Amino acid sequence: MTQTASAAAAPARKLNRNDCKTLGLASLGGALEFYDFIIYVFFALVLGKLFFPHDIPGWLRQLQVFGIFAAGYLARPLGGIIMAHFGDLFGRKRMFTLSIVLMALPTLAMGLLPTYQDVGVWAPILLLLLRVLQGAAIGGEVPGAWVFVAEHAPPSRTGLACGIITSGLTIGILFGSLIAMAMNLLFTPQQLESGAWRIPFLIGGVFGLVAMYLRRWLHETPVFSEMQARKALSAELPLKAVLRGHRLGMAVSMAATAMLSVTIVVVILMTPTFLQKQFGVPPVEALFANSLAIVALSVGCIVAGLAVDRFGGGPVFTAGSLLLGVSSWCFYQTMGHDVSWLHPLYTLTGFFAGIVGAVPFLMVRAFPAPIRFSGLSFSYNVAYAVVGGFTPVLLSLWMEVSSLALACYLMIFCLVGLAMGLFLLAWGDRPGLSHPVH
Repeated sequence: MTQTASAAAAPARKLNRNDCKTLGLASLGGALEFYDFIIYVFFALVLGKLFFPHDIPGWLRQLQVFGIFAAGYLARPLGGIIMAHFGDLFGRKRMFTLSIVLMALPTLAMGLLPTYQDVGVWAPILLLLLRVLQGAAIGGEVPGAWVFVAEHAPPSRTGLACGIITSGLTIGILFGSLIAMAMNLLFTPQQLESGAWRIPFLIGGVFGLVAMYLRRWLHETPVFSEMQARKALSAELPLKAVLRGHRLGMAVSMAATAMLSVTIVVVILMTPTFLQKQFGVPPVEALFANSLAIVALSVGCIVAGLAVDRFGGGPVFTAGSLLLGVSSWCFYQTMGHDVSWLHPLYTLTGFFAGIVGAVPFLMVRAFPAPIRFSGLSFSYNVAYAVVGGFTPVLLSLWMEVSSLALACYLMIFCLVGLAMGLFLLAWGDRPGLSHPVH
């Protein structure tokens, strides 16, 4: 997509002090909330032992624990649609703050849960319910963050702003990886199972309260304030308008989200467990390599944001998908016979996974301002629920028969990203995907 023409026509204002403050506070809050959502996956093996019967096969226990992980994704659409609806009608900031509360309390409660040994089958049921609440919260957080910063940033810096906020969200994953690594260094497996596993979840609850406090310093977006003053808010149910008149925007947004979700779930969230189980990499080593990959991913998101401002979506997604496909295939294939390349290849793959930083640039421009939050949230959360939710379960089964399961699955979605990039190049400046952000 050649959004460069419209970007060039907009005032080439750089990010000012207020823009940087907004980006900083929004990114930090998003990082803390995203930590709460993903810390579960870094302790999946421990949770599997504590919240399910000991006499079931290991593969079934892993399938069940990743199934509860997936439930968080399946709950995202409902939370996202509700919060986006009110965000389009009553303001972006209010929903942006509410999502923090809905995330912090369940995370804190997870750290206090009884295990299967204590309450039997109620343990996984309670874990599932809290995971669903987390999913509803994150369903409003991520689309809300993208809309919020895009509507604050200068028109010519939309990609950079979205790349920075996406980078901030990935920092939340880094927090999780570092804390998981620290827990494995400080405690033995027996100590983790005896109660130390609770610490990261309790920390997450405190993080959530900090994030909620930080959000009070943010201001409503100029775009929403102007619509409110002009009484230009959506006159009908925002989602109804999205479904009726913006199907192309939804299709492109869902395709982009599918690639984003698989990239994050496979490269960042599942690979540490995969390395431990499939190739015997020690937990601390796998988590350290994961941390390097996340740092590279954060940098890659910002680079992708800069690139999409300069070149547009078509060239960036075409090149980025190819580079991610090649680097990830080399990484997973090499791990099968030589783990000494773990750090450089995982870091390189993480950097090219930063193509996901360009995804929100496409999505915020796919819908006009009065229904932007609803359109983006619906497309993003439905696609993420279906693709991101079933990916861990599917790959848990696929890994039992192939050591290249992750590589093959990721390659499929790199082809999706490549096809999307080529489509955007062919679509050009025709209407339907290039609504002005401001």
